[in-house]
Amino acid sequence: MSFLSRETGIAEQVAALGAQWLPAEPLSANTSLGVGGRADLVRLPDVQRLPELAEYLHRRGARWRVLGGGTNLLVVDEGLDDVILQLVREPDGLRFEGQRVEVPAAASLGTVVMECAKRNLGGMEGLIGVPGTVGGALHMNAGAYGTEIGDLVRAVTVYRGSAPRQEELQTGNLRFDYRHSSFAPDDVLLSAALELPERPYAEIVERIKECNQKRRASQPINERSAGCIFKNPPGHSTGKLIDALGLKGTRVGGAVVSELHANYIVNHYQATASDIFKLMDLMRERVLGAYGIELEEEVVVWRK
Repeated sequence: MSFLSRETGIAEQVAALGAQWLPAEPLSANTSLGVGGRADLVRLPDVQRLPELAEYLHRRGARWRVLGGGTNLLVVDEGLDDVILQLVREPDGLRFEGQRVEVPAAASLGTVVMECAKRNLGGMEGLIGVPGTVGGALHMNAGAYGTEIGDLVRAVTVYRGSAPRQEELQTGNLRFDYRHSSFAPDDVLLSAALELPERPYAEIVERIKECNQKRRASQPINERSAGCIFKNPPGHSTGKLIDALGLKGTRVGGAVVSELHANYIVNHYQATASDIFKLMDLMRERVLGAYGIELEEEVVVWRK
């Protein structure tokens, strides 16, 4: 836990800044994998209060990390000393102007896809089943079925933790690569401006149905996972490489290589983060030995 947790009156001080102080919060309850130790979490409902809160943490010398939906995150069992900052999801807040839409970073990605579809704005259909928030999707440049969110971005409003200050970054000041962006770990993404192509609603819905059917047939969407564990090496599918080695169903402790998609690790038996790390090492070593390919993590790992 952070050093702030040892101070008297910290909950009251944070509450005065419009936030909620949750000491020693189990991160296993805040991630889709269901693993991870404890950390002090600050939950902020009103994004307008962020500069005050960030300045308070900065002045106290507290480091922070930003937690979105926790759907692509693996946290160590030992917990973290950093303060975990989480923006509360907004029920609405999308603003439309022609083909351009401004989206809160804390909004659910799936909700955004459907709200845009209702206004005949497409281009995001492939992202419909990607869990988590818009901010998380931007940080890792989430993509599926030929769509990457970075291709649709025209501007992002971000609070820079290292400064601290708020900035609006235009496309020329942003970089989106395969499952990677130019945002720093302590950057708090506030909103994004997306530009989407106009398409008939019926056409968008049909494409969404198609993507959902493919996802249900090929991914363990009803099991505890963090999506793909490793990135695809150039010219290869990591899932196919691992599958060809007969590793589906391989188990370490409570962690299992999915029988449906070999690049997924599912938490079947109350797995620990240690179980998952060991299984990842096994998968990585087998692929390196068989193909000479070094696998790179796609899942975001939080270590001390």
